[in-house]
Amino acid sequence: MSESLVGLVVDEVEFEVERGKVGEFAKATFVRDPVHTDANAARDAGFGSVLAAPTHVVVAGHQRDQRALVDRLGVALERVVVGSVKWRYARPLQVGDALRGVRRVVGDERREGKRGGSMRLITLETEYTDVLGGTVVTQRETLIEKGIQ
Repeated sequence: MSESLVGLVVDEVEFEVERGKVGEFAKATFVRDPVHTDANAARDAGFGSVLAAPTHVVVAGHQRDQRALVDRLGVALERVVVGSVKWRYARPLQVGDALRGVRRVVGDERREGKRGGSMRLITLETEYTDVLGGTVVTQRETLIEKGIQ
């Protein structure tokens, strides 16, 4: 694909931060702070509800059509690896939050690899907003497609 995709909205997703999922994620990621598992501890710490782990928004992947993502980006899935993922929070994510995530392409470039061959770096940014339209978290991920022509 020779044309840059910068600005393209790749997908949109909506989901609620569910207590059960927060608990499962906390267990799977070995979160020890009780604000992530105990409503009383969260309230005692000044929060309205149990807090989700910092990387919780990855559960949005279960709501997305990943095949459509691959098609929209014009990549060969077998040559794609995740280069990096970063999160920037405006406020803690809590059980009961209803989020809407809009993922768009913010970078699309080709580079020559250090060991020869070309690669394509596609940077995606998802802004997750709450029901009032305020940004809660922004996720930035870079996908690397290796071995492109």
